[in-house]
Amino acid sequence: MPEEIFDVVDEQDQVVRQAPRSAVHANHWLHRAVHVFVFNPQGELLLQMRSPWKDEYPSTYTSSASGHLGTGESYEFAAPRELEEELGLRIPEDASPLEWVHKFSAGPETSYEHTVLYKTVCNVRAEDMRIDPQEVTAVTFHPLEEISAMLDRQPDLFSPCLATLLRWYVQFR
Repeated sequence: MPEEIFDVVDEQDQVVRQAPRSAVHANHWLHRAVHVFVFNPQGELLLQMRSPWKDEYPSTYTSSASGHLGTGESYEFAAPRELEEELGLRIPEDASPLEWVHKFSAGPETSYEHTVLYKTVCNVRAEDMRIDPQEVTAVTFHPLEEISAMLDRQPDLFSPCLATLLRWYVQFR
C-alpha cells in the first residue's frame, strides 16, 4: 500500500507543501487531524484502544475515531470518513449529526497536528461496531468521570492528544 501524503501546514494552518506520512512524523512537521467523541444516549464516551501495530502510541486509548487529513481534504470531510473507516459508523444513519466542538492548535500536546474535535451521539453498542483490526483493538463506552479518574491514575494509557482533548472537554464542555 502506498504511503499516505499529508498537507504540511504552518502555525496558522495554511498549507505550505505536501510530504509523506513518515517524513511528517519524523520531522514533527505541522499537519492536520480530526478526532470524534462518540457518546451513547447515557452520556458515556466511546474509547478506542489503538492497535499494537500503530506507528505512534500503540496500545493506548484514543478518541472514539481519529485520523489525519489527506492532501486537500477538509476537516468536515475527514471526520465522517474516520468514523466509517474505524468503527463502521455512517452519518447520519446511525448517529446524530457531527457537531464541531473546538479547534486545537498544533503543538507537542496534539502530536504537531492542528486538531478539530467533533462529537456525536450514537445509539449503537460497542460490540455491534465494525472495527478495523489494523487500527483498533477494542472499543468500550465509559462515563466521563471514570475516564478522568483513569487519566489521572495512569496517564500513559492514553495518547497525548486524547489526554489534551479530554482535559479540555471535561473543563469546558
